[in-house]
Amino acid sequence: MQHPIRIITTIQKNGSLTINGLPIRVGEVVEIIISSKAIKLDSEENRYPLRGQPVQLNNPFDSVAEEDWELLR
Repeated sequence: MQHPIRIITTIQKNGSLTINGLPIRVGEVVEIIISSKAIKLDSEENRYPLRGQPVQLNNPFDSVAEEDWELLR
């Protein structure tokens, strides 16, 4: 048994669907299940959830991860 093959494509204006290049042998029996995929469009407020939130910088001019530098050991 092969693993499922997932292909996301668009139905043509005439309602047809064409899938080329499947890795399946000629004459092999397949089951085809078609489900509509909803496209989720992010609204502007959901796209940047931290926009407008307060920012607090603790010691903004201190070195970052200074203890990790081999040269300073």
